Amino acid sequence: MTKTSSKASLSQALPFWLPMILPPLVWLSAFLGGWWVIAVPLATWYLFSILDAATGLNLENLDPNTPDDELIWHRMVTIIWAPVQFITLFGVMNYALNAPHLGTLETIVLFFGVGVMTGTVGINFSHELMHQRNNFERWLGDILLSMVLYSHFRSEHLLVHHRYVATPRDPVTARYNEGFHRFFPRVLRQSLISSFEAEKALLARKDQHWLHRKNPFLRYWVLQALMLCIAFAVGSWAGLGLFLLQAGVAIWQLELVNYVEHYGLTREHLGDGKYEHVKPHHSWNAAHKASNWLLINLQRHSDHHFKPDRRFPLLQNYDTEDAPQLPYGYPIMTMAAMVPPIWRRVMNPKVRAWRKQYYPGITDWLPYKNATNPLPR
Repeated sequence: MTKTSSKASLSQALPFWLPMILPPLVWLSAFLGGWWVIAVPLATWYLFSILDAATGLNLENLDPNTPDDELIWHRMVTIIWAPVQFITLFGVMNYALNAPHLGTLETIVLFFGVGVMTGTVGINFSHELMHQRNNFERWLGDILLSMVLYSHFRSEHLLVHHRYVATPRDPVTARYNEGFHRFFPRVLRQSLISSFEAEKALLARKDQHWLHRKNPFLRYWVLQALMLCIAFAVGSWAGLGLFLLQAGVAIWQLELVNYVEHYGLTREHLGDGKYEHVKPHHSWNAAHKASNWLLINLQRHSDHHFKPDRRFPLLQNYDTEDAPQLPYGYPIMTMAAMVPPIWRRVMNPKVRAWRKQYYPGITDWLPYKNATNPLPR
């Protein structure tokens, strides 16, 4: 049974500051070298999985009407992350490229770990910030995304994903039986196209050209170019290569999570290209305590789709009767997604059970499986 707590407090906010251990761990990895360069992936994937097993589930909810001024300690961690990540990314780049104790392989693995940090935490925090109405927070979200060259994620997420989730028109909804290694190149291509077309269509409805200053893609391109220039200024071609490496790893981390969040879930088609409204059972959820600390409640995904601008501490937990639940938190589930036979063995029976529970009247799911992915109009 889900319990509701009436008021936020500093003690409730502190666990969500656990992601702040990653920047010092990146620096420590760079200073010590050797096997320490794998510390960040080990902490992110395995330490938090162990903590999940130790801490169990969090089924409590804060009052969703809690005002912002009572959430200052929750909000602060997402606000300070952008400068912390910027300093860590480029500071460690400068240090690593001039550190005699770090070999080429160690430096590459080190920046793989940086990408795990900028993807697991940086992009996730940008996701929280982009949903807010405050321009300052939205700008911080854009800056974070520019550090991984994935700025269009904001347009894709706000204009495409939330509108078309769990339908063939959403590029990032993984189809039933679609392995991650097929999903990943497809979503890289389709999400870029769909996000640009969505912004272009939005401007066209106002009789404005896509080159209009209100097109956020212009800001995306400028910010991304600036980050590339900083990387080159810090480390020349080697710095640019390390920057691209961590960006690629970060994007991979994001799309692994996207793959997990809605795998095999489909809204009922009502005819004439229309689908039922988004409901809690159209997202996979996980109530595991530690990974929700790391991911600031991203795993309460059904409520995020119900109330997209609701701040992360106020996202509500859903019981098994109301929304499908993952057997483990995202760290373990994303690792499983990298091995399609394991993923299908775990998740396909759950998808089939979900279909029987929520859509017993649909006996032929082939049209959903074979549906094309038209761009949003």
